[in-house]
Amino acid sequence: MPGTAQTLTPLQRTVYVWRHLWAFALINLVSLTFAIALFVAMAVTDYVDLPIPRYDALLIAGVGITVVMWATGMESAREVGVVALFHLLGLVMEIFKVQQGSWTYPDEGTLMVWGVPLYSGFMYAAVGSFICQAWRRFDLRVTGYRAVPLTTLAIAAYLNFFMHHWIWDLRWLIAILFVVEMRHTWIHYTVKQLRLRMPLALAFVLIAFFLWIAENMGTFLGAWQYPDQEAFWQAVHVGKLGSWALLVTLSFVIIATLKRWEGTLYGHPGDQPSVTTAP
Repeated sequence: MPGTAQTLTPLQRTVYVWRHLWAFALINLVSLTFAIALFVAMAVTDYVDLPIPRYDALLIAGVGITVVMWATGMESAREVGVVALFHLLGLVMEIFKVQQGSWTYPDEGTLMVWGVPLYSGFMYAAVGSFICQAWRRFDLRVTGYRAVPLTTLAIAAYLNFFMHHWIWDLRWLIAILFVVEMRHTWIHYTVKQLRLRMPLALAFVLIAFFLWIAENMGTFLGAWQYPDQEAFWQAVHVGKLGSWALLVTLSFVIIATLKRWEGTLYGHPGDQPSVTTAP
């Protein structure tokens, strides 16, 4: 809290904190524009009869959202390219996982590959879009970030989603290595001219939690379906939180690579890992 805030009364401090929390929430909501628009499309296509298959309509919606965000300047051409990469990586995983019986797509679609609708990659693209938007709106920077070990672990985490079907599941080992590697890594961000920070590992967990909530919403709307949801809908197992946290790491390191190239990855001069504050 800045020096001028030290003289505030308890009530004024409470108002001060809540204003920053509200600003923090609003910035996150705006950063979720892509994801929110995609969920609106899921809801509309679930309850409205369409002249084309539902999953085809969702593909059109995903492309439309991407074009609008680029045309309005919400995302740069480079960021759209990164989002497209997320779409491709997500689609590859979806195809593999559906073939393994991990989940299915119960509705209709003509634009599908091995039982996977092409729109499915946009769910991963939405994660990339959020990180890109949040990076700009929070003026996000990183300290204590070592690109090579974190990128290596992120790739290992992604490959483990495939390989654990044949060999040992190494996600817990990879997660532990992540925690060890990121113990000195912090993200710094701005809310209403107040510079704050939090551990990068905590940021991954928080994003994973909201992705788990989004996954529950998506399966409730029938956008995809787990085997234990065929008879009736039930909440996605909380164990998926760990999977999402690991998957987010790949999204982060890809965008961090872009930001490093742009010169906006590492901390400002004042971003020193000494005082922890997070709304």
